[in-house]
Amino acid sequence: MSKQFMIVLDEILKEKDMSRYELAKRADIQYQALTRYYKNKVGRYDKETLLKICLALECEIGDILKIRERQDSACQESD
Repeated sequence: MSKQFMIVLDEILKEKDMSRYELAKRADIQYQALTRYYKNKVGRYDKETLLKICLALECEIGDILKIRERQDSACQESD
């Protein structure tokens, strides 16, 4: 299997007991855009968006962006 970057917002939000809606408000990001990051449906990461997310979560980029094994596309499509 190959590797890919994955955003682990689900893990961070669970740790912080925060919803996607609350993060979107705190980061001043549209909910739909944040959901694409949350579900790893982003082809190219926007540095300003990542900065807003990190500032809102009070974390570093390495806390939300990880290198993980690539899942097959059939599993990802079911999200």
